[in-house]
Amino acid sequence: MWLYVLLAALAWALGWLVRDRQTLPTVTDKHVFITGCDSGFGHLLARRLAQRGYRVLAACLTPAGADGLRRGCHGHLRTTLLDVTRPDSIRRALEWVQGEVGEKGLFGLVNNAGVANPIGPTEWMSPEDYRGVMAVNAFGVIEVTLAFLPLLKRARGRVVNTSSVLGRLSANGGGYCISKYCIEAFSDSLRRDMYHFGVKVSIVEPGFFKTAVTNLESIEGSLRQLWERLPPETRRSYGEEFFQQYLKVQRLIMNFICDGDLRKVTSCMEHALGARYPRTRYSAGWDAKLLWLPASYLPACLVDLALAIILPKPAQRVR
Repeated sequence: MWLYVLLAALAWALGWLVRDRQTLPTVTDKHVFITGCDSGFGHLLARRLAQRGYRVLAACLTPAGADGLRRGCHGHLRTTLLDVTRPDSIRRALEWVQGEVGEKGLFGLVNNAGVANPIGPTEWMSPEDYRGVMAVNAFGVIEVTLAFLPLLKRARGRVVNTSSVLGRLSANGGGYCISKYCIEAFSDSLRRDMYHFGVKVSIVEPGFFKTAVTNLESIEGSLRQLWERLPPETRRSYGEEFFQQYLKVQRLIMNFICDGDLRKVTSCMEHALGARYPRTRYSAGWDAKLLWLPASYLPACLVDLALAIILPKPAQRVR
């Protein structure tokens, strides 16, 4: 019996591999709109897609980011400015894209724009901290997607949403993990609703990577601001040693876990756009595959225990 099970599993794996390697016959007529192209994943993806022949429509937050992207980029690439937290900015970007794609519609939408800070212990946050991150990472993605859906339906296109392994397992406080959990749920419902219109939806779940929004300097600066604004009683309950140890943990993560090869993420996005049968989810980075995703399937008590061992202990904890 086990031999038949093994043979069936092997046949399924080979079939999946063959199916996964099938690509679209041509991409030179396909427009792809990417948000957050000033730096990081979006910047690299826009350049790579343009080199491969896509007609790239790249949205940047700043004029300097747009100028830097256009400089030395080969292939068909156009840029516009977009602040995903502003409905008027989204409306202008939509009108610009409509003028670029015409009647054939938009083949690809890559929701990449995002922010990370502030992150830290939950008690250190204010409601505004949560709103700021959610405005970009969650509601920005939702508003942009809803605005562009008619163009995507016209082209039977694809949506690629950038989530995170922290959308599977919440390892710290702040709006980042919450926003990525939101993207997971939004993408799942969108995929099912768009199935009948031929629009495919994929989620990319990167591990820890070194980008402009996750560099050590910005994380430490954000943590210091949070610490300094805490009420004296709250600071005493954690203690100065806790704060210093928390900074040390962040340095260890950035130096030993964070990956600098952004191509591991953009290659997943490229597959989601160019494959005949894109995957529902993509895991990018060794830590995503070997650490965070397996941990997300473990009992919560085991994950809590592991994080309790790794993270520092407050001064006035219950003993």
